[in-house]
Amino acid sequence: MSLLPATIDIGSHSCLLLIADWEDGPHGRRPVARVQKVEVCRLGDDIHDHGCITPARLLHLGEILARFRSTVHSLGARIEAAVMTEAMRNAANPDEVLATCEKALWVKPRIIAGEEEAALAYRAVAGYHGKDIVTLDVGGGSSELSQGKDFLSIPVGALKLFRQMGAIPGPEYKAWSKETFKDLNLKPFAKKPLYLVGGAATALAMLHRGDTRFDAAAIEGLELFPADLDRVITRLCDLSKELRSALPGLEHGRSEIIICGLFWIRSLVEKLKVESFRISTLGLRFGLLYPPAEPEAEPIKPRRKPFQKKDAAEEPT
Repeated sequence: MSLLPATIDIGSHSCLLLIADWEDGPHGRRPVARVQKVEVCRLGDDIHDHGCITPARLLHLGEILARFRSTVHSLGARIEAAVMTEAMRNAANPDEVLATCEKALWVKPRIIAGEEEAALAYRAVAGYHGKDIVTLDVGGGSSELSQGKDFLSIPVGALKLFRQMGAIPGPEYKAWSKETFKDLNLKPFAKKPLYLVGGAATALAMLHRGDTRFDAAAIEGLELFPADLDRVITRLCDLSKELRSALPGLEHGRSEIIICGLFWIRSLVEKLKVESFRISTLGLRFGLLYPPAEPEAEPIKPRRKPFQKKDAAEEPT
């Protein structure tokens, strides 16, 4: 009997463990979750404050990953892949962090580029819903768009935006978003069936439905409209910090960053010019289980990273 495959996604805000099996679906063989775990690591906080991952954060990260390894081995599974994303793409001490992760997991993670992250999230969702879609994966430190042929990684995420603007973005958000979108080419992804992926998307679905617990089957493929998103944002903004943190779906430290994540999702949905969108509980950790695929096109890149301040001598673009 073969061991069940497991993957680990070490992000800017959270670490995610997936233990899966395979089943036949309408679009071919696809992974189905058997066990999923989420723990908050907030590596992005250290990148924001120090530019590197600090010893205290490394200790915490090692403890999280050691628990993941214990879960994997106790359930008779095997870690097939472990990856690190936006926080580690910017960390000044990657070798030290990778050594800590390898000691805890007995597997050395890979630091993947944003474009590969976009491609893997798309692969996971397309395996369930077909290829004629666009995926938008909003994480803690970055956001990835893909439609299979083109892909874009934007260095903006819920945690990063929270550190920039606080729990509820103020008037400065409008000017910031206008400047950010000036440098992004979203035309290849516009006016196409859109699937939202990531913790903020899952929380949005649970809040919209009024769920008291996570139910992947009920959320997967759920259709929402921009007005639904507006209602959830208004509701959360009207609540105190304490009441927000008590809501189902806002565990794992998500209550602090959720409004920023939803503001950013709303901005992207508007720019993509879609009348509705769907939620997917899949993502990078599922995409890692598929065989590697050759890229079909070059990535689309911003001319300048969001959050990077203009130099006074810089010529207008």
